[in-house]
Amino acid sequence: MHRLLPSRYSETGTVLDDLAEDEEMLEKLIRLDGATNDRIQGEQFGLPGISTYELIYGIANAHIVRAAFLHPSPTGARFSGPTRGAWYAGDKLETSFAEVSYHKAKRLADIIVPESVAGVPESESSTYDDWLADFHGEFHSLEPATNYATCLVPEPVPACYAEPQKLAQALMKEKSNGILYPSVRKKGGRCLVCFRPALVYRPRRDKRYLLSLYWDRNRYRQEIHEVPLKQSRNRP
Repeated sequence: MHRLLPSRYSETGTVLDDLAEDEEMLEKLIRLDGATNDRIQGEQFGLPGISTYELIYGIANAHIVRAAFLHPSPTGARFSGPTRGAWYAGDKLETSFAEVSYHKAKRLADIIVPESVAGVPESESSTYDDWLADFHGEFHSLEPATNYATCLVPEPVPACYAEPQKLAQALMKEKSNGILYPSVRKKGGRCLVCFRPALVYRPRRDKRYLLSLYWDRNRYRQEIHEVPLKQSRNRP
């Protein structure tokens, strides 16, 4: 399954490296950052919706999995609330790009740019990394989709999340592992939301892509190009 993440989140190093003059200063900056950093606070103490006992450590790219559960949106997502995130992924790369492009275009369309002819940003480009993970287990399936129409309403966001979040909460109480459901943004695509960090097997980074959105005829259109991965400055 494919999960797209902004490339800046793939690195394991810290931006504090560029601010510190030596290791002693870096250690002090890290401690200061840890006192106010939501991710670090979540890893140490958990969140109201997830405890540290559910988070994973000691495996390759564990920080990527933890971040998915520790950085929920203030309004939540389709099958997760504001106090507990989840691992969302698409069956194909095209499915994941359709989901990401929709939400990115929606955010851009809400920005007012008076000097622009369209009144919104004319274009925006950013890189995303394709994170792959394997899943082996039992997941609830929203099939046939007609029986779960209220959970697959495309608009308006985030109001349309109310019903699917209720379903997710009920399934969580039943110890559900997650949900397999039809993509709302890609016809024929399928998505998975995994509720359990420990079930995200072998998380690994694949290729990097440049996603560009251009305003054209009252809507944003996308262009996707693969770009080479650069060597990162990861600390040991």
